[in-house]
Amino acid sequence: MSGTFSQIYIQVVFAVKNREALIESAWEEELFKYITGIVQNKGQKLLTINGTHNHIHILIGMKPSCCLSDLVREIKKASTNLINSRKMTKFKFQWQDGYGAFSYSHSSLDKVISYINNQKEHHRKRSFKEEYYEFLKKYEIDFKDEYLFEWID
Repeated sequence: MSGTFSQIYIQVVFAVKNREALIESAWEEELFKYITGIVQNKGQKLLTINGTHNHIHILIGMKPSCCLSDLVREIKKASTNLINSRKMTKFKFQWQDGYGAFSYSHSSLDKVISYINNQKEHHRKRSFKEEYYEFLKKYEIDFKDEYLFEWID
């Protein structure tokens, strides 16, 4: 009997609206566990998740039947509802429109996992804006500045 065999690893990156520093260390672990549950309930494998006060990175092992845009939309919608319904921040929480998605080979996973797990240390030296532009250039993704995140400098 034939089957479908795949190896798809995607890093998803998205930011808090206007890159506001609303993700607090006091509840980020709960947020990350909640997002892990969403990914798993959709039949995908979350390899690692981490971020800073204004954005997150998620590395997902995906099945070819999964629609990435639907998965990200569900993650953003459900996590926004969690944060706002539990009043985890005194301000209205929203994720910014859009996201980055970058694919990796199996041989790169250890390096990518380490990179994501060290986000807080990494961002002591480099801003999210610098990091995001670096991803777009490294992966040779054509873009126009006006369609990127709303940057507040």
